[in-house]
Amino acid sequence: MIKRIWKGWTTLPNAEAYEELLKTEIFPGIAAKQVRGYRSIELLRRPVGDEVEFMTVMTFDDLDAVRAFAGPNHETAYVPDKARVVLSRFDERSAHFEVRATESYAFGGANRSESRQGNH
Repeated sequence: MIKRIWKGWTTLPNAEAYEELLKTEIFPGIAAKQVRGYRSIELLRRPVGDEVEFMTVMTFDDLDAVRAFAGPNHETAYVPDKARVVLSRFDERSAHFEVRATESYAFGGANRSESRQGNH
């Protein structure tokens, strides 16, 4: 499994507009592509001084699925024009990490652990 991680920053006044754009247009547009091997996207947000930092974490089965989504230059960030208008800066490239282990715990219950080894 591969995690595709990207970050962008916006001003405080533009933060709500950018988040709304992600949730109502960009994320649904990604899902509409119906790329085989695309699993999910997460949105993280935090204030940093006079900016707001956003991070997206996409999950794919493997790098072939990432390439199907992003094309042969799969590390190039996908930043639509509407997003560029409200972002003050952003990563030009996405980072890709292989998931090596996942741990999850339920409060008061047993834990579940999954580990993956190998090259993807």
